[in-house]
Amino acid sequence: MAIHQWPEQERPREKLLQRGPASLSDAELLAIFLRTGCAGKSAVDLARELLHEFGGLRPLLEASQPDFCRGLGLGSAKYAQLQAVLEMARRHLSETLTTGDALTSPDLVRRYLVAQLRHSPREIFALLMLDNQHRLIRYEPLFFGTLDAASVYPREVVKLALANNCAAVILAHNHPSGVAEPSQADRHITERLIKALELVGVRVLDHMIVGDGEVSSFAELGLL
Repeated sequence: MAIHQWPEQERPREKLLQRGPASLSDAELLAIFLRTGCAGKSAVDLARELLHEFGGLRPLLEASQPDFCRGLGLGSAKYAQLQAVLEMARRHLSETLTTGDALTSPDLVRRYLVAQLRHSPREIFALLMLDNQHRLIRYEPLFFGTLDAASVYPREVVKLALANNCAAVILAHNHPSGVAEPSQADRHITERLIKALELVGVRVLDHMIVGDGEVSSFAELGLL
C-alpha cells in the first residue's frame, strides 16, 4: 500500500509534523529523506531494506559514495543530498558554540567533536579556539596519523592560538579503535601543550578524546 493511502497519523511526514522528529523510527526518518519508494515498495519499505542491507542508520550515513550508491533507490544525487544534510548539522553545532559558552554546554561540545572526529579512520588532533567568554572562534584539525609526543608540535599549536587571538583552547583528538580512555602518550602531549600555551597566556580548559559513542574529558577525569 502506498504511503498516501495510510491513515494520516501514521504517515512519516505528518507524524513528524504532529509529534516531532524524535517520535519517528529510523526507517520513517530515512523514508522522508528518500521521498519515494520503488516498484511495489513504499518509501518506508525501501528504507527498512536499506537499513537491513547496511546494518543500521549509522553505517548508511557513513558509507562511502560507491557503497552508498549501490543501495537500491540510491545514487549520486541522494549521496550529495545526504552529505549536504550532514554538513549542515555540523555547521549548526559550530554556530551554536560561537554564540554560547562552551563550558556551560559540555554536551554540545561533545556532540560537535563526535560529528567532526568519530568517523575518521585515522587519528586527528584538533584545536577548539575560544574567546574570553569561551565562545568558539575556530575549530582547526592540526595533526594526522598515529599521534604521540613527537608528532604534535607545541610551536604550531601556540602559533595558531596567537594568530586567532584566543584566550583559551580545548584540545581534542579521536581514537579510531573506539576506546576513549586516555593513554600515557595523550597525557604527555597534554602536559607539553599546557606548558607551552601558559607561556603566551592561553589556558587549556580540557582535552577531549572521541571514541566510538563516548568522549573522555581530561577535566572531568581530574587529569588537568
